[in-house]
Amino acid sequence: MIHSPEPIVHGIPNCDSVKRARQWLAEHDVGYRFHDFKKLGVSLDALAAWAAAVGWDRLINRQGSTWRKLSEAEKTGLAAPTPAALAFVQAHASLIKRPLIQWAGGELTVGMDKLVLARLSGR
Repeated sequence: MIHSPEPIVHGIPNCDSVKRARQWLAEHDVGYRFHDFKKLGVSLDALAAWAAAVGWDRLINRQGSTWRKLSEAEKTGLAAPTPAALAFVQAHASLIKRPLIQWAGGELTVGMDKLVLARLSGR
């Protein structure tokens, strides 16, 4: 996993949750880097590390339109972080719950929770 002196916000720029997190960070003068899944992709190593850190069920966005468009067989194939499932999510990064934030101390958060953002950013 990449460690940075500032948080890294992973996501998609037009995602409402990512927009809210980035806005909250900016309003609280928390510097961060943005990693755009659409442009930069995501590595299998990062996916595996994130799944181990936060849990596969927490990492996968089962509420979004990408999930709803999957076939039942594809959804079943995503029940656990197998190599095939990791490769599928890598190819369909919109399946990752957003925002995923890697904090400077190494902690990961998934989703937009202002209380967690405040605690981890020191604000």
